[in-house]
Amino acid sequence: MNIVVYCGASNGNNPVYQQAAKRLGEWIVEQSHTLIYGGGKVGLMSNIADTVIKREGEVIGVMPRFLMDRELAHTNITKMYSVNTMAERKQKMLDLGDVCIALPGGPGTLEEITEMISWSRIGQNPNPCILFNENGFYDPLRDLYDSMVKNDFLTQTDRDKTLFSNSLKEINQFITTYIPAEVRRY
Repeated sequence: MNIVVYCGASNGNNPVYQQAAKRLGEWIVEQSHTLIYGGGKVGLMSNIADTVIKREGEVIGVMPRFLMDRELAHTNITKMYSVNTMAERKQKMLDLGDVCIALPGGPGTLEEITEMISWSRIGQNPNPCILFNENGFYDPLRDLYDSMVKNDFLTQTDRDKTLFSNSLKEINQFITTYIPAEVRRY
C-alpha cells in the first residue's frame, strides 16, 4: 500500500514526536508499504523519509515548485513529483495513496488531514484517515470530533471512520477492516 503521511516541517519541542515519525517509518518498511509525503528535508518530514530510506524502503514526495525553489526538497528519495500549488499537491498525494495518516504537526498538517476526513464524507476520499496520536497530541481534536457527534453536526458512523491512535497494531487493524464512508446525502 501507499501510505500518505502528513506531518510537520518542524520537529516540535518533544523528542517523542521524532521517535513517532521513526516508528511509523519503520512500520511502513516492515509492512512493505511505500511512503507518500510532502517531499521535504526538514522536520518530521525528513525524519520519516530518512527512516524509510535507511531501511531501503520506497519514498515518494510531492512538492510545489515554490517550495522546491526554497531548497526544501529532499534529494535522496525514490521519486519526486513537482506540482504548481498546494491544492495540486494534496490531490496528487491522495491520487497516489491508499491510507492517510497525520503525525503531529502545525496548521498545514491539520488542514491536510481534516480535508481528507471531510472528503471521505462526500465520496471524494475512499481511504482510511488516521491521526497518529503520539503523546495525546490530537486529544483536543478527538474531543472536538466527539463534540460534533454530541451536537448532531457529525454522525457517530462517520466519526468512527477516523482513528486517533499511536498503536501500530490498532492502526493496522483499522486499515485492514476499513470500509469507506457512505456518501452523505442531504
